[in-house]
Amino acid sequence: MKIHLRKGMTPRQGHTNIPEGKYEDEHGRDGFFGRVSHLYHENPPTNWKVIEGECVPRALDTRKLTDEHNPVCFLMNDDIKFHSWRPTRAYPWYYRNADGDLLYFVHRGNGIVESDYGPLAYEKGDYIVVPKGTTHRVVPSGPSKFLMIEGKGEFEPPTKGILGHYAIYDPALIEIPEPKAMDGEEGQEYEVRVKRNGRWTRIVYEFHPLDVVGWKGDLFMYKLKMRDIKPVMSHRVHLPPSVHTTFVNRNFVVCSFVPRPTESDPAAQRVPFWHRNIDYDEVIFYHEGNFFSREGIDVEMVTWHPYGVHHGPHPGAHEHQFEKEFLEEYAVMVDTRNPLQLTEEGRNIEWLEYWKTWQIKSNLGSS
Repeated sequence: MKIHLRKGMTPRQGHTNIPEGKYEDEHGRDGFFGRVSHLYHENPPTNWKVIEGECVPRALDTRKLTDEHNPVCFLMNDDIKFHSWRPTRAYPWYYRNADGDLLYFVHRGNGIVESDYGPLAYEKGDYIVVPKGTTHRVVPSGPSKFLMIEGKGEFEPPTKGILGHYAIYDPALIEIPEPKAMDGEEGQEYEVRVKRNGRWTRIVYEFHPLDVVGWKGDLFMYKLKMRDIKPVMSHRVHLPPSVHTTFVNRNFVVCSFVPRPTESDPAAQRVPFWHRNIDYDEVIFYHEGNFFSREGIDVEMVTWHPYGVHHGPHPGAHEHQFEKEFLEEYAVMVDTRNPLQLTEEGRNIEWLEYWKTWQIKSNLGSS
């Protein structure tokens, strides 16, 4: 058993009965899975006058990207790449990524993803997992918008432990394609483009590359609807975002924030606690709803909080937290163990004054 010590003015239980006028800060290791201490400050840790350097919290507006024709990478490290993509029609060729698995999150639009395993229809709020090396093509029915995450490892479900096999979502909710061999036309050529090590190989066939009539095994493309996710909640204490984990990959996790009640116990904190989240960068893509803990953030925007500096609720959210009984938000959060860096495209869409929003007292959450 780990040794827990307690010194000075603290509540008996973290995230509850915070001393009046004091501000709780979670200093933890390994995201929210390692050793941790709760420190109680006389001032909000994010109430800075100036912050400069590598740890500055950043916000990006993906609506400003020129991503109508090809996915655009705006944030990355050696384990993960974040892309934004707004296709309006299908490519005339098929795609095979040999560099990693792909996770498509559908922000808007509908259509079909054709693949070796068969077609899968998509709509707003869907996650589609495409294993590394799968030949596929996105066929939108009209304008669509994807957050596209490329990972070096496999996207797998989290370990659910004492919550049980059917917690968060029932595995029966996963949708898997039925094989459907595509008929090729005589005299027609079909192109497949393979990405390996960031470079492209072009393959041309005289038959349709999606000619699979059947498949079996435990590796396949599948779909999970964000709206089918049932969040883990406690009415007595605010839980860390790690309980909302949807996928784990090599050196990063993907979490889903969906509508949920706030804590009903009057002693419990109702907004995210301040934390340094040492060992992980935190990225959030805002999909839909009222993002109570963030000011000035709209749909399709992305926030990135590098590890090493505090992040937590904006002043207005903290002040009005007990006025909220239900959170209406949909968002995708990704925590990465290794530090991220902006691409040139990412730097071009940055909201440079995002860090100043913690200095402003607001009426956020008062309605």
